Amino acid sequence: MNGMNDPLSKPVYQRILAVVRQIPRGQVATYGQIAWIEGYCTPRMVGYALAGLPEGNDVPWQRVINSGGRISPRADGSGTMEQRHRLEEEGVRFDAEDRVDFDRFGWHGPDPTWLETNGFAVGAPYRHSKRKWK
Repeated sequence: MNGMNDPLSKPVYQRILAVVRQIPRGQVATYGQIAWIEGYCTPRMVGYALAGLPEGNDVPWQRVINSGGRISPRADGSGTMEQRHRLEEEGVRFDAEDRVDFDRFGWHGPDPTWLETNGFAVGAPYRHSKRKWK
């Protein structure tokens, strides 16, 4: 795709991808967390940005999961096993219910200096829900 027809060329998508690139190996973030940090988008927009990535890109898309601690399958059903494999290679572990423990593997967000340098608002750090599953 070229410039104006490529949704990933829009500033909001570039900002989403910049945030996702900050997630360290062995940690995960949620679609909602990325949207909260970006400040002007929704979790669904984060999903669209990641789903639209070309093969062989440098964005660690596998590190973004849903708020339930699970991998969200793509609309065509692909990618779930690849995402899990990539996360496990980074040391992320899943429980018997295929969930990731945010207390252990959750990312707390980018460094405030990075946020300020890159034009993001600096506020209170995002905290994952302390919800415990049954």
